[in-house]
Amino acid sequence: MISEAGLSFNLIQTERQNHARELVQGLSLSEWDGIVTVSGDGLLYEVLNGLLDRPDWEEAVKTPVGILPCGSGNALAGAVNQHGGFEPALGIDLLLNCSLLLCRGGSHPMDLLSVTLASGSRCFSFLSVAWGFVSDVDIQSERFRALGSARFTLSTVLGLATLHTYRGRLSYLPAAMEPASPTPAHGLPRAKSELTLAPAPAPPVAHSPLHRSVSDLPLPLPQPALTSPGSPEPLPILSLNGGGPELAGDWGGAGDAPLSPDPLLPSPPGSPRAALLSPTTEGGPETPASSGLLPPTYGDPVAIFPGGPLDHLLPPLGTPLPPGWVTLEGDFVLILAISPSHLGADLVAAPHARFDDGLVHLCWVRGGISRAALLRLFLAMEHGTHFSLGCPQLCYAAARAFRLEPLTPRGIITVDGEQVEYGPLQAQVHPGLGTLLTGPPGHSGRES
Repeated sequence: MISEAGLSFNLIQTERQNHARELVQGLSLSEWDGIVTVSGDGLLYEVLNGLLDRPDWEEAVKTPVGILPCGSGNALAGAVNQHGGFEPALGIDLLLNCSLLLCRGGSHPMDLLSVTLASGSRCFSFLSVAWGFVSDVDIQSERFRALGSARFTLSTVLGLATLHTYRGRLSYLPAAMEPASPTPAHGLPRAKSELTLAPAPAPPVAHSPLHRSVSDLPLPLPQPALTSPGSPEPLPILSLNGGGPELAGDWGGAGDAPLSPDPLLPSPPGSPRAALLSPTTEGGPETPASSGLLPPTYGDPVAIFPGGPLDHLLPPLGTPLPPGWVTLEGDFVLILAISPSHLGADLVAAPHARFDDGLVHLCWVRGGISRAALLRLFLAMEHGTHFSLGCPQLCYAAARAFRLEPLTPRGIITVDGEQVEYGPLQAQVHPGLGTLLTGPPGHSGRES
């Protein structure tokens, strides 16, 4: 389909974890109109963080990125599929839909979430930050990767059988205005003081298909060569690569021995990121955090420093939060912070979310939910109707920034499905920081 559309391209086979991150750091971006991963969500995570590692990150991050889904979860592709007006799809149907949208051309601003971890390192997320049941299932499923998307089903069953709760503290900066209801006919359990932003009309889509053929990637790949139409150079053979090595061993939550969190891989020497070091009771009402700090000034310009924009809404980790934040503490089954609508190709976690709504959508499930009720939530999430079930343990808030402080000594935290160090973290939305190749918006489906 891509060849028949007249798009010139270069195919690069990734060979190891973080290979794509290294490649885009040295890429001459002026020679290309976009970067597309043929993978799951993990490879795009590497690409975006590689772009933000560059000294010219301000221009680099504007490079349109896209995804052709060949992984297990394919969350972003599910959101792109919905944005394009297609019915929900999996497998080859989802791949064909996304390929067609790519060939049609068109891009859309995409919010990115800057995530600061306990060590001071920072990464950027286009998808989600998860703690509890969601991250446990995600990481546990790695051992079943050979099963494809069925690995999540099997891992979910095992997770329900050994359901854990986690003690923690969640603080967030509410959005400024109330949004449209996530579902047309039902309300939603909300945290006190939650204010959210009404989605703005989507800007017109600019159609700019890829038409480049010059390869400037100095890759000593001895594989048989492929050639795209109009490309003067042989191309390395294509490989479908969805992520890093599989994880082995038992998993668990509080009271069990979970997988040991993998330390963050250091940035390549010389990269900007390598130099960057960057009271409530359970069951009680959520209360605004208080401190002597001045509230954030939303109208101020964002300060710039190597490795991405400054998180001007966030004080340093471990310091008091400014006025206006909401804090809740208790036992949680899961906490999920998600940017687009989809958590998987067939899981619509935030049905009202858009790529550029400037929000992080916080969903959490408090302790006390039964296994059957949690299962019903995830079954309803396939259609985006979980908020209409009236589950008292399910809560939601739209925010500009948040801080997560686990009070349980062991657990798993993931960013875009990748396991990161366990401990406190905080994050801030940077509206429209990236650009996503979506194709033109559809008229038969909901816009995401």
